[in-house]
Amino acid sequence: MKRTIALITLAYTLLLLYWMYIGFGRTHPQLPGYNYNVMPLHTIKLYFVHADSFPLKNWIVNIVGNIAVFAPFGLSVPYLLRMRLFSFICFFICVLFLLETFQLLLQRGSFDIDDILLNTVGALIGFAALQLIRKRVSV
Repeated sequence: MKRTIALITLAYTLLLLYWMYIGFGRTHPQLPGYNYNVMPLHTIKLYFVHADSFPLKNWIVNIVGNIAVFAPFGLSVPYLLRMRLFSFICFFICVLFLLETFQLLLQRGSFDIDDILLNTVGALIGFAALQLIRKRVSV
């Protein structure tokens, strides 16, 4: 079972890396310069305050999507590596920080602290689901 979950997690990770660095029109570096947001909740607030200024699809992709796509890691990584919540979150945030930094440096997107926050919420949802599964299985 662990081997299967590890292979699915690896495949999903590769797909996610493709989305982050190549997909969604990221085949060429953005010009000019670097795009970044280091103010927590700034981008999230813009999406809520100005929700009527852009298509619903953008809101769903940027808010719901950033949460949903990382939930599977909250299920699989703690299961595979036997991590508790604190160590998982520390590990996860470090990896996200690196991914966002590479997006900035490679100009294949932007560094956005809000993406890290939303992705972490998704991972926490996955972690909570894993805990529920563990409780149900052990009963």
